[in-house]
Amino acid sequence: MGHCFESCYCDGFCLIGGVECTCYDDINGMSVMRKIDLIIIHCSATRADSDFSAQDVDTAHRYRGFSSWGYHYYIRKSGQVELMRSEDVPGAHARGYNANSLGVCYEGGLDMNGRPADTRTLRQKEVMHRLVANLLQSYPEARVVGHRDLSPDKNYNGIVDPWERTKECPCFEVKAEAWE
Repeated sequence: MGHCFESCYCDGFCLIGGVECTCYDDINGMSVMRKIDLIIIHCSATRADSDFSAQDVDTAHRYRGFSSWGYHYYIRKSGQVELMRSEDVPGAHARGYNANSLGVCYEGGLDMNGRPADTRTLRQKEVMHRLVANLLQSYPEARVVGHRDLSPDKNYNGIVDPWERTKECPCFEVKAEAWE
């Protein structure tokens, strides 16, 4: 029996917020749950007038050297949500933040001319809000941020200003949305 994040004793699985999760062994040999304190919103950085499936994401991520797709959830323009990685497996979507985050990506993010834009369909917005609300139920201490919000604060004013962003992903202001 291992000692898990929620101070339960288990045989490798914990129930956190009604979700069964796999425990991991830390360096001291004790099982611990992955602590999720960030839900990071991404876009696929694809044009609104073209389709980009979960399989396309997988191919693109493998091309970049990942073992598979890096996000946990992918929201198609239709609103269909595709599970990509289990929540108990660290993602490959935000360098330096993967160990303690979940990655949610939506299809799109570029207008028909290839410029960054909020291209989410009404259905994508509805589904994204419902998915994030459910994740916050399971991980109430998590903050919801956009990938671009993790850019370095170069002038140290406590805000990542638009000129400091290393990328525009997810191409909308995540902090302006009501997630709960």
